[in-house]
Amino acid sequence: MTRTIQQLFDLSGKTALVTGGSRGLGLQLAQALGEAGARIVLSSRKASDLEEATATLQQAGIDTRWIAADCAQETDIRRLADETLQRVGDVDILVNNAGAAWGAPAEDHPVEAWDKVMNLNVRGYFILSQQIAKRSMIGRRSGSIINVASIAGLGGNPSGMNTIAYNTSKGAVINFTRALAAEWGKYNLRVNAICPGFFPSRMTAGTLKAMGEEKLANHAPLGRLGDDEDLKGLCLLYASDAGKHITGQWLAVDGGVSIVTGG
Repeated sequence: MTRTIQQLFDLSGKTALVTGGSRGLGLQLAQALGEAGARIVLSSRKASDLEEATATLQQAGIDTRWIAADCAQETDIRRLADETLQRVGDVDILVNNAGAAWGAPAEDHPVEAWDKVMNLNVRGYFILSQQIAKRSMIGRRSGSIINVASIAGLGGNPSGMNTIAYNTSKGAVINFTRALAAEWGKYNLRVNAICPGFFPSRMTAGTLKAMGEEKLANHAPLGRLGDDEDLKGLCLLYASDAGKHITGQWLAVDGGVSIVTGG
């Protein structure tokens, strides 16, 4: 007998690891998974941020714990995988969200800043995905990996937004998602990407101020920026059995910005 829609979206008994999960989009994604019944492990660099985010989720009745780690450092990523598996057992859902951006004209973009962005946004995603899949998902033939990309990975930027490394990294994340999904489908692992548009956050605060929040909102066909709920539905679809036949896909959550010329 087929399951109900409520049963398909239910994550009770599942465990999710969310990087960059202490604030902004990562915390929103963690909330979505936790509200659907998953146990949550949050990770980011700062313990104080993680303690605050964990308290917020626990107050909402979500089983949450945290592990501080820098996902730009391979040793930290391996430690994060070790500690997660030791403390909570198998991971069913991995959300690769930790990220960095750097603004500078391409001709003046520091190489060390390029490396910083790439190490966190691409290399970090690969190493953690490899660790969690190899040690927890492949043998059980079960798992969902959700990579947070960006509409910046779909093309160029509006005039005045100079983020060549960030755009390149997010384009890489989209094809990393496709390639990994194609290779790991035989293990029943699903790999998908979310491409957010502009959401108010600490990372986007400078861009929103420089380019004008109202201007950016008006450019979207829906006439607004993303809010604290807009990623929840897609995240839950990717993570749950409601999306069990979806893999290797990306979807923009941007109010329609990416479909408009000059988006």
